[in-house]
Amino acid sequence: MNDQAAGAAVRSLAGLVVAVDGPAAAGKGTLARRLAAALGLPYLDTGLLYRATGRRLLEAGVDPRDAAQAEAAAHALTPADLERGDLRGPEADMAASAVAAIPAVRAALLEWQRAFGRTHGAVLDGRDIGTVVFPEAPVKLFVTATPEERARRRWLELRDRGVAADRDQVLSEVRDRDAQDANRPVAPLKPAADAALLDTTALDAEAAFQAAWALLRAKLPGRLG
Repeated sequence: MNDQAAGAAVRSLAGLVVAVDGPAAAGKGTLARRLAAALGLPYLDTGLLYRATGRRLLEAGVDPRDAAQAEAAAHALTPADLERGDLRGPEADMAASAVAAIPAVRAALLEWQRAFGRTHGAVLDGRDIGTVVFPEAPVKLFVTATPEERARRRWLELRDRGVAADRDQVLSEVRDRDAQDANRPVAPLKPAADAALLDTTALDAEAAFQAAWALLRAKLPGRLG
């Protein structure tokens, strides 16, 4: 592809929103970042908004289930909050899931996410992008894997970071997070009706990307070459 053709391809994708949803440790973040790079679009990990909100509360000694305090923390978020180095791990996971179940928190962060995607288009990953944030997105992926495989990945991630973790405990935490996300009354975790399902249980990062790229080409005929 020459420079002129490449420029035309990028322009043809201007404003495109790709929604990538799924449970924890399914590989959606790695996949969404790579898709964004390949498409020349901005990337947003929407989960960081909830993680940062939860972390603000934990740091202040506040229960993340406190709706009033959680809403205030969501409104007070700054870009610097998303750069913190303590937004991962079991404590941050559960705090994020707790604040994400609060309607006022979701409302506070919803327009922020929509504004990000509408500015130039984007690839966004989260748990309700295709169902709530951008239900009109032309491309929706729901990335999943078995709880056992996701727990294995999370356990390896923790081990590589030097964090001691019991594998059975990690599996229990994954299942607890799944239940909390799927059963919350507002924006529960579920595939959009028109989402393409991608099971990464037996796929490495490269195979997952190739499978997702094939799905995008089918959704956007003639736009990806």
